[in-house]
Amino acid sequence: MSNKSIELKIENSVAWIYLNRPEVFNSFNREMALLFQSTLDNCANDEKVRAIVITGNGKAFCAGQDLKEVTDTELNPGFRKILDEHYNPIIQKIRTIEKPIVAAVNGVAAGAGANIALACDIVVSSEHGSFIQAFSKIGLIPDSAGTFFLPRIIGFQKASALMMLGDKIVAEEALQMGLIYKIFPTSFFNEDVMTLAITLAKMPTIALGLTKSLLNQSMTNNLEQQMALESDLQIEASSSNDYKEGVTAFVEKRIPEFKGN
Repeated sequence: MSNKSIELKIENSVAWIYLNRPEVFNSFNREMALLFQSTLDNCANDEKVRAIVITGNGKAFCAGQDLKEVTDTELNPGFRKILDEHYNPIIQKIRTIEKPIVAAVNGVAAGAGANIALACDIVVSSEHGSFIQAFSKIGLIPDSAGTFFLPRIIGFQKASALMMLGDKIVAEEALQMGLIYKIFPTSFFNEDVMTLAITLAKMPTIALGLTKSLLNQSMTNNLEQQMALESDLQIEASSSNDYKEGVTAFVEKRIPEFKGN
């Protein structure tokens, strides 16, 4: 599937979603935001897809909102519609899709683009990747769940400083502060991301989806609630065919073949 603003490629049970407006550093307009949502939905419902990678074409991952759209009186959908119909649904879909989602940050990730990356399950970066909470530079506040995720990832003080100052964080610094999982060499970036994504796709994706649900709810649960939820979801995981296959393969000393059921 191909479109002006989104490209989708599926291979080895991995869906690659490419943000594809390289001429504007893959910044979002309304068409791109809505198509991105429908592409995420299609990947969620496609049984052939067992892992998802989000990345950008060209030099950037995503520069956030296309400011030309919001400054054009004819095109501007308004910030209420942009948040309620564009970015908030994107974040909700990323967090609720029961498949592992990797953000492969190939260049700059700024504003909403940075926060979309941080909402993914695993964030990796090329050596040329960078992250900017760019909102304060133009008199806006962080959105796209940035104020929810960033303090939880790197701590309140660091998040506050990055959001107020709008500092550019390069890949190595992002790794040191725990913002990302790994840095891959730029020359082998796609290959290394594919290896990671295939590894996820071959894992017991029922358990990965339940783990994702647990992590989501750990944001608001107290200790007792979280342990009770762990008990419930462990029962669910232990009733899956993937669990049976994993135990059998362990006993038989062979590599398990998980099917995601």
